Amino acid sequence: MVSISALNSASTDQLVQGLSEADGARVLDALAYAGDVYADKLTSNGQSALEFSVGVGQTLSFLRSDAETRIAGLMFELTLLDPAQAPTIAPRFGQQVCDLVTGVRQLIRLRALTQGQQGAGGRGKNAALLAVAQVETLRKMLLAMASDMRVVLVRLASCVTTLRYFADTKLFNDLTRDYGKETLDLYAPLANRLGIWQLKWELEDLSFRFIEPDAYKRIAKMLEEKRMMREGFVSSAILRLQSELDGAGIDAEVFGRPKHIYSIWNKMRGKDLEFTELYDVRAFRVIVPDVKTCYTVLGVVHNIWTPIPKEFDDYISRPKPNGYQSLHTVVTADDGRPLEVQIRTREMHSFAEYGVAAHWRYKEEGGSNFAGQKYDEKIAWLRQLLAWKSDVADAVVGQEEIQREWVEKLKSAALDDRIFVLTPQARVLELPVGATPIDFAYHLHSDVGHRCRGARVDGVMVPLNTPLKNGQTCEIITAKGAPGTAGPSRDWLSAGYTTSTRTRSKVRAWFHAIDMQETLAHGRAMVEKSLQREGKTAVNLEALAQKLGFAKVDELFLSVGKEEFSLRHVEQALHEGGEVVEPEDAVVLGKSRASSVDQGAKSGVLVVGTEGLMTALAKCCKPAPPDGIVGFVTRGKGVSIHRATCKNFAEMRAKAPERVIVTEWGRAGQDTVYPVDIFILAGDRQGLLRDISEIFSREKINVVGVNTQSAKGQARMTFTAEIVSTAQLLKALNVIKDVSGVLEARRN
Repeated sequence: MVSISALNSASTDQLVQGLSEADGARVLDALAYAGDVYADKLTSNGQSALEFSVGVGQTLSFLRSDAETRIAGLMFELTLLDPAQAPTIAPRFGQQVCDLVTGVRQLIRLRALTQGQQGAGGRGKNAALLAVAQVETLRKMLLAMASDMRVVLVRLASCVTTLRYFADTKLFNDLTRDYGKETLDLYAPLANRLGIWQLKWELEDLSFRFIEPDAYKRIAKMLEEKRMMREGFVSSAILRLQSELDGAGIDAEVFGRPKHIYSIWNKMRGKDLEFTELYDVRAFRVIVPDVKTCYTVLGVVHNIWTPIPKEFDDYISRPKPNGYQSLHTVVTADDGRPLEVQIRTREMHSFAEYGVAAHWRYKEEGGSNFAGQKYDEKIAWLRQLLAWKSDVADAVVGQEEIQREWVEKLKSAALDDRIFVLTPQARVLELPVGATPIDFAYHLHSDVGHRCRGARVDGVMVPLNTPLKNGQTCEIITAKGAPGTAGPSRDWLSAGYTTSTRTRSKVRAWFHAIDMQETLAHGRAMVEKSLQREGKTAVNLEALAQKLGFAKVDELFLSVGKEEFSLRHVEQALHEGGEVVEPEDAVVLGKSRASSVDQGAKSGVLVVGTEGLMTALAKCCKPAPPDGIVGFVTRGKGVSIHRATCKNFAEMRAKAPERVIVTEWGRAGQDTVYPVDIFILAGDRQGLLRDISEIFSREKINVVGVNTQSAKGQARMTFTAEIVSTAQLLKALNVIKDVSGVLEARRN
């Protein structure tokens, strides 16, 4: 075992590097406080607890973190090895350190719950997609559970310290392989997203070493040089270029990084390349004030080293689809090996690092955008915050006000717009803040939601309207019986029971289906009673429905159940030998509180010079007051009323002008409505139909028919609506045109 006295001064000096004298003393006091416990203890991975904690503290020092973060890094293992020490931390080191230690312990608890979930999911393409989605959810959960982002820094430091121990002891077993996979799936991407390059490459390389040891050794051998040598070469190349640029009076910032082993293997695998085809094993960037200087620097680079013509890309004049801009060139260095140089302005660099073209998203997702915009914005803010801390680190020493400002910003940067809750099987679900067990149940499956009768959160029974919190485990208790036999409560639509609109829509859909079934049963009973009364119980119902103008018998039952279709028509069809005669130009409409001119109400149309003629509105153009109208005398079916601009009427008039008759709008009843067709073209999106339907409802326009088609991201929607006048319709169309995504809204 290792004791504190065995630690050399270099180790302790590194722990307090960059801190004020007072803060440094606090860090060393924390080390001494925990030292007696650590001296004879091992971590769960077999490492000396003291060596591990000092390693974590030194890594946090390397990241230039504040004193509280370093103390938390030294202390969190103490509470795991000796829980009785936990209550003593706040009184001695402050509540801030205590909160950080608690946060780290929560993340470690999360690891115990979800171990094995990353990458799990069975076989096949769908299983692979589910596994990727689950890993992404776990990453987001790690950030969301950390109310203070410094907790994530401590967790990253502990991961790299453990991997270094495995590498030093040359351990290769199931433990090291599983730890490496977890780090590569979860923690290395977090370091990447937060822009902590110092840890990112080491986490990836060390993890890769234990997951694919043969591939690691093969690539390391192909490099033919150690990382230190590659870093030295890049550094010397940067100094040479910087000297040339200074001599030419060019204001430029030059920095670089040699590509690490995992990145090389990932690129070889992803692009199916041989090692000799990689030109960016060694690379650096040049940041300049403006675009003109980019091309000037390009000339300087090509003057120093010989360019490889086929490896030049101008993404400034031809940006990538995601907006990324930069000059990329590959040159042959003095040792005969390729060297990649990227040249861009400060604005281009900021956009690439923090904007939609951010390097982490390009690397991890190929430029896709399945993560939420708010999440991306939060990540960009964190990256900028950490970069700012690194930039001012030297000035921070002795300036406690700046240090406090950074800490407060970091504490307020928690990803708090979503929560992450676990199933008993450790599957992680992402939910909106305030989500309840009912939301959780419906997120699992609609049938689980319908049959939900209770919930246990962290093993304790809770009311169904209890808001869930990050990291909790929720178990849903369902009603017994076959799927579909139990249903939700109407109370769930009340405030407080659900947060998710998805949940509420599923609950409403359940009750809508129940209401439809009840209406169908009611309509069936009414029709069957009418058949019994008429002594026609043996009649073919399908044939009767078609005779009455319905495609299926269920449509007849629904129409009767909704009181949209009178049983007198059924009785008439039973007594008549032929079909029920409907006006040729009439439109079959849905239920309406008002009387429709196509359901036997007075049309309000006067035929000039004639009285008592039967009139019907043409369904080809559906006129409504105050449209200009004309009449056309049909054979045996009265006068068909058309809009004066109707194309069909124009053709009929050309063929039989003698049958045209002058008509005008008369006085209709107060409740008379007219059917019109409305066409809407819009960009397809979730909730579009709901938004448009709300406008019709608000304008008191009854919709009796809807037909929607979606193709290539566009929705084409046709509504049949009942209006009092065209003025009412025009008002509704103007409002619909303001709906998000609507491209066109007009009357047909």
